[in-house]
Amino acid sequence: MNPLRSATAAPSHRVLACALALALFPVSVLAADGEEAAKTLDRVVVIGMQTQPLTFETDPKLPRQPVPASDGADYLKTIPGFTALRNGGTNGDPVLRGMFGSRLNLLTNAGSMHGACPSRMDNAMSYVAPETFDSLVVVKGPQTVRWGPVGSAGTVRFERDTPRFEQRELRATGSLLGGSFGRNDQVLELLAGAPRGYVRLDANRSEARDYDDGDGARVPSAWHKWNADLALGWTPDADTLLELSVGAGDAWARYAGRGMDGSQFRRDSLGLRFEKTFAGTLRKVEANAYRNAADHVMDNYSLRTPNPMGSMPMPMGSNVERTTAGGRVALEWGWQAFSLVAGLDAQRSEHRRRNAKGRDAWRAQPWSSDADFRQRGLFAEGTWSLADARRVVAGARVDRAEATDRRATVGTPAMANPSFGQTRSETLPAGFFRYEQDIVGSGLGWFAGVGHTQRMPDYWELFSPNRGPMGSVNAFVGVQPEKITQLDAGLQWRGARGNAWVSGYVGRVEDFILFRYMSGGMMGSASMATNVDARIHGAEAGGEFRPAKDWTLGASVAWAWGANADAGTALPQMTPLEGRFTAAWDNGRWNAGVLLRAVSAQTRVAANQGNVTGRDLGPSKGFATLAFNGGYRVSERVQLSAGVDNLFDRRYSEHLNLAGNADFGYPAMPVRINEPGRNLWLKLNFSL
Repeated sequence: MNPLRSATAAPSHRVLACALALALFPVSVLAADGEEAAKTLDRVVVIGMQTQPLTFETDPKLPRQPVPASDGADYLKTIPGFTALRNGGTNGDPVLRGMFGSRLNLLTNAGSMHGACPSRMDNAMSYVAPETFDSLVVVKGPQTVRWGPVGSAGTVRFERDTPRFEQRELRATGSLLGGSFGRNDQVLELLAGAPRGYVRLDANRSEARDYDDGDGARVPSAWHKWNADLALGWTPDADTLLELSVGAGDAWARYAGRGMDGSQFRRDSLGLRFEKTFAGTLRKVEANAYRNAADHVMDNYSLRTPNPMGSMPMPMGSNVERTTAGGRVALEWGWQAFSLVAGLDAQRSEHRRRNAKGRDAWRAQPWSSDADFRQRGLFAEGTWSLADARRVVAGARVDRAEATDRRATVGTPAMANPSFGQTRSETLPAGFFRYEQDIVGSGLGWFAGVGHTQRMPDYWELFSPNRGPMGSVNAFVGVQPEKITQLDAGLQWRGARGNAWVSGYVGRVEDFILFRYMSGGMMGSASMATNVDARIHGAEAGGEFRPAKDWTLGASVAWAWGANADAGTALPQMTPLEGRFTAAWDNGRWNAGVLLRAVSAQTRVAANQGNVTGRDLGPSKGFATLAFNGGYRVSERVQLSAGVDNLFDRRYSEHLNLAGNADFGYPAMPVRINEPGRNLWLKLNFSL
């Protein structure tokens, strides 16, 4: 059965009708809630707000606009400074401040989940269903050392909370979503617990058909996903937790900008977590272990017809798998004016592959291991609270990273690999120092901090390029670790009628890993990974103001700039200036909001340069879109929200974009993939 048929079997108007019926049903059932329903309605999230210096925290379960996210990268775009390299409908690659790939440390439940595709078709956020998590925490820049090798651009954590029960209880929360282009999502969280333990099930299913752009042209973008995670927790007292978790998921997705589609995104996860809190100087002990496996299949025949005139005229498929296992132990101490978190973490990641020409011929092929990664790290991070609301936050860590090349042959036709069996080892220091001060009585505070980190080249930078730097036998041998030193500073204000923040950064990157692309004939582009020195800087700002009891005005702006210092040219794939402006009305039962998103043209580009996911396609045009949303709390336990994105059905495309693939009728010259046209959605959130 063609999996595309399952995406088209449920027309969106039926989904909307079901959601509306379920929304109206609880009016009579839960009418006993009465005026309790007038409690503050959870407004649709359109702009993430800073909660601490350089830290953003939000609840992924809240309704969101644009249409609620199908993956982690899409949800991150609500936070100023984030965007995503677009593939089509889902599984974008997250970008923060123009930085991408392993410059972002991406974690779920304190564990790493690396994708397996050599071209990042299945980056870590592809396996995240945001609404099944309880919190999203983002730290921008190299300003924390607590969560594994430091992300030079930032650290992203999707986390699930620990439920606590005073008596035997059963809880259920969930949501239903229907929308244009066959969008059809269901999310369910079940909790059963007692004072000494709990069982938690998180599950979701999401699908969509190909969407139409603002001109009505079809864009290949359909997907179908599901995830299920089960956790068993033991809580013998209020200070102790032992949790075992197991999870699985799978998906398929069509891509307008790639030569293959993803016909399988299999995820298998296993985790063990221990926490113990104390009343003395030693306040807390945390330990966790995990094993995450990504089993990904790409082919050019399951979700499309091979193009006899393209670079892949025959059916072919590739199966790649990456298994990552690791753990972390952290101890927290606290004194009157000083707190300290210290510990160690480690992980091992193994990658293997198999491929063949012909429909499903890859299934008969043996696996071939091509890469092995190991990492061990020690860290310590402390906060010293001084007089007059002043704080000093500092941290340091050191990592030992290793990579082993297990490829016996490389290239087409196959040739002996000169680095077969070699292991690279690097010792990578990192640290930061930040000063924070609150001006007592004013609601105003400011901070300034400097951070440094060194990053081991990742799988995509060591094994995906066809060539390494000039004079090296390949990228595995020649590409050097990145080293970034960055200054971050900002202001934050909180008042009775609003809040605002502004932050800026300036950094220098030694040995920035840059991809250059050359014509590769019938087999497409050839790539070379090399190191250059780079300069980066940028700024972000945001805030909310409440001019009246029921009204809130909000805005954010983000700008990133980067330059190749060696060549005196722009860094590729830098995000353009973007602003978001919102107005929301909320009377406790009803709410409504409007979102104006404006993105400037990007003329600073680096032709034929980029990263492993893609390259600059040239200058891009600016655009603006308008969206509306609204909500109604039917009862204390039921909330209905709706929205329309791209109200005026504009045709536009993002600057960070993959060129449309010739298999789907795009011309040979690079053409950007357009975004969806007018998109209506309706969402029901409930709890029982």
